[in-house]
Amino acid sequence: MTSQARRHRIGVPALAAAVLAAAVAAGLAVGLSGGSRHAPLRHTPAHRSPAHAVAFAAEAPDPLASQSYPDPAGGRTHARASSPSVAGANAGTSPAAPSIAQVKRALAQERDLQRAQTRVGSGTGFIDPVTGAFSPLNVVPLKVSEVIAGGNAIADFPYVYGGGHASFIDRAYDCSGSVSYALAAAGLIGAPETSGQLEHWGVPGPGRYITVFADAGHTFMNVDGMWFDTAGRSGPYSTRWLRPNPSLAGYVVRHYPGL
Repeated sequence: MTSQARRHRIGVPALAAAVLAAAVAAGLAVGLSGGSRHAPLRHTPAHRSPAHAVAFAAEAPDPLASQSYPDPAGGRTHARASSPSVAGANAGTSPAAPSIAQVKRALAQERDLQRAQTRVGSGTGFIDPVTGAFSPLNVVPLKVSEVIAGGNAIADFPYVYGGGHASFIDRAYDCSGSVSYALAAAGLIGAPETSGQLEHWGVPGPGRYITVFADAGHTFMNVDGMWFDTAGRSGPYSTRWLRPNPSLAGYVVRHYPGL
């Protein structure tokens, strides 16, 4: 190799190193002088603010489910309920809700034909033996009538755990799905709630017309003296309106303000 070639081979790396050093020095000088307007490159997520996700609160197992006659097969084939708002609009006009005169006649017939049965007509109202619909003897506010109409609309629907939670409109309802549907008929609740969530519905204490009882696994309510409950029914298609008093131990007591 000639001396000229050796000088060329050595000179190229030296020249590259000199150019690189000059570039670094120039960049440093610009950065110190504030000449650069670009922030350092950072990883930016595609979505800075994730969309709000509604958390679904899973319902605890219902300890009284066995008393509610679960019917998964019926829950798959039963006709769907109407919207709660439709049920509420039928308050006082539904064929399933008899008039006061009809109630009195039916009570008289029951006294004559079934003297041995449990006391009927205690002032709380009438449960139609065929449809399972409840009709109060008292004059109640419109909102209460709408809740009753909502309860009547699904009174004999099958019980399926989780029924009525994905939507108010369903083929079957569990305890909290039932209570949520009836309350929604009067606009007293905006979405189906689990039993645990109903522990925080409304305000504390009993109401004059409507009182909800709830714990982590079960819920029911009293509407103008009549119980609305899935537990304690006499069969899979029997009414949710019940007269026997359930145990109230351990339940949170809630009501809607003014009702």
